[in-house]
Amino acid sequence: MINYQAFFSRVAETTQGSAIRKMGVMAVKVPDMISFAPGYPDPTTFAWQDFREIAQEILSGADPSVLQYGPTRGYRPLLEVVGAILRARGIQTAEENRLITTGSQQGLDLVARALLDPGDVALVELPAYTGAITAFQNAQVTLAGVRQETDGIDLGDLEAVVRRTRAAGRRVRCLYVVPNFQNPTGLLISRHKRLQLLETAAKLNLLIIEDDPYGALYFEDAARAEDTRPIKADDEEGRVVYLSSFSKTLAPGFRVAWLAAAAPIVEKLDFGKQAADVMTPALDQRIVCEAYRRGVYERQIPTLRRRYQDKRSVMQQALRKELGGLISWPEPRGGFFLWVTLPARIDADAMLPRAVERKVIYVTGSAFFVDGSGQNIIRLSFSLPSEERIVEGVTRLAQVVTDEAARI
Repeated sequence: MINYQAFFSRVAETTQGSAIRKMGVMAVKVPDMISFAPGYPDPTTFAWQDFREIAQEILSGADPSVLQYGPTRGYRPLLEVVGAILRARGIQTAEENRLITTGSQQGLDLVARALLDPGDVALVELPAYTGAITAFQNAQVTLAGVRQETDGIDLGDLEAVVRRTRAAGRRVRCLYVVPNFQNPTGLLISRHKRLQLLETAAKLNLLIIEDDPYGALYFEDAARAEDTRPIKADDEEGRVVYLSSFSKTLAPGFRVAWLAAAAPIVEKLDFGKQAADVMTPALDQRIVCEAYRRGVYERQIPTLRRRYQDKRSVMQQALRKELGGLISWPEPRGGFFLWVTLPARIDADAMLPRAVERKVIYVTGSAFFVDGSGQNIIRLSFSLPSEERIVEGVTRLAQVVTDEAARI
């Protein structure tokens, strides 16, 4: 047999997969599995009829460029749409500051490779989104964690980590944050802290990589549009690289996202994208663009807010009923997730096989920490299951947790 290991590059040998993806595969393979693992949108909210009508018109053959190669930076009408969305969020950009990407994950990969060299240090929150952790690690970057407070990242700890890292002779260039309803904690960085973070980044000469997939999905009983104003909106220096996506608002299957950054950064990302995929699929871009033009996007947003707010409430009520004071979590004001702390003696990784036996799965907290912590925390996503399945899944999970607490 061929020893394929001998052919792998050093980068390939260190490449890591996603813990969330592994759980997603398990959910599909096991019948009647209730999955609180992936942060998937609810497919019942997709604008199926609108997409069918738009696709039928676009694929009429009247415009042969629909299925042709296009510009790497993106379909120009869609770039204009992105400009309008950014303006509504308080961000003023020229077209040269925008790039369409094949999902935000590609944006993270491009940013990691354009801004960081192997061995550099990138800063992430404790905990942080696993997709960003993977993108940085696959670029052979060392990750250093910065603690969170109840209103987001701890700025004192940020300064301490940067100074300690630089004192050790390591180069640190950027900080990755998800300020709106963070994946995995659901936390919202306060408006005051966002402005302070910009000042701190300037003082420390850091770039901020701001990932904002959930900002539009605030819950109307807990947050307002002004609470989710992007950090990029107050960025007068061009210090922030801003990423966002249509995945959580229209549909993730289109794989259409975007980023906004200083022109020199976008140019380098453009070169990297040329090598990666040449362009984001033209058909997907046109469907998304037309959906925005026809008002589908604007019509969807209020529906999504109500839908996910209701699901959050159902999950919280079920957890309080089943597990009472045994667990705790910060109440999310938007987004897809509950960040649940179990009794300190419970190891969520060790408990997972027993949860699988009861046909309920979650993502272990340790997957989101770059410092090895988080063993007694789990992330529960309420976005995909129906309300009935949420209740049943919490019942199953409660049996696992109470058995585990009694066992140890």
